[in-house]
Amino acid sequence: MACNWNKVVFGRTGLRVAPLALGSSYGVGGADVERAYERGLNFFFWGLRRRGDFGKGLARLAARDRDGVVIAAQSYTRAASLMRPSLECVLRALKVDRVDLLGLGWWDALPPPRILDAALALQAQGKVAHILISSHHRPSFVPMMQTRGVDAIMVRYNAAHTGAEREVFPHVQEGAHGVLAFTATRWGSLLDRRLVPEGEPVPRASDCYRFVLSNPAVHATLAGPRDGAELDEAMAALDRGPLDERELAWMKRVGAVVRADTKAHRAIGSLDRIRAALFPPPRLPAPSASEPQGRSA
Repeated sequence: MACNWNKVVFGRTGLRVAPLALGSSYGVGGADVERAYERGLNFFFWGLRRRGDFGKGLARLAARDRDGVVIAAQSYTRAASLMRPSLECVLRALKVDRVDLLGLGWWDALPPPRILDAALALQAQGKVAHILISSHHRPSFVPMMQTRGVDAIMVRYNAAHTGAEREVFPHVQEGAHGVLAFTATRWGSLLDRRLVPEGEPVPRASDCYRFVLSNPAVHATLAGPRDGAELDEAMAALDRGPLDERELAWMKRVGAVVRADTKAHRAIGSLDRIRAALFPPPRLPAPSASEPQGRSA
């Protein structure tokens, strides 16, 4: 939707965000979090690994400009009773009274009613402004976006994984959901010189973010820098702007070859199998003929 420093409206949430969201899980420290904010980033993702120094930097920003900072917190719990205490730990760590987005993480099917109801209860209490769901199973996004209370989605999208262009993005506009993309570099494999076809330039990380943000359906993409240098490279995507047609064709060529690489594909497949083992889809009883299908608004 935008690959520059202008804020975009994150779908029907109404939140105004920079198109590059900064993730907590990979090592970037609090001073760099504050430096990113001074450059114009305001979207921060408190994810699976919650690095303390990142949190301290984010807490300092929230104390200065809570309304200008957009905070997303991810919950992977499959026990509804644990969602509230987990979120309260986040609120205490960041010294805030609410998060702007509560992410329900790694669901390959629509979360069961107990999970959705727990999230909606936190929203009713004012501890959560909006609910986001992440998934690796693209067909599940349509029923997710039809579910009451879900305002945003988090979808895997990069030059090697383009299926969202066909299976997800065409359905986004109808509900005006916010779209946060993740794994822009495909866990670094798009930057691996050994996987890039001979004669093709090796993409930079900023090229991967530019690819994602060149798609008009995407509001923001998640970046996970380990340090200040990687943060600078991520932010360079917004300095450099969207890809032109020649660059898009180049990234798609590289992505297709990386996607087809057997070794890299096996590694990504192993990650997906581990994820599926840790977070299996819910097994819900089939509804009777008299019961409505789903929890659609």
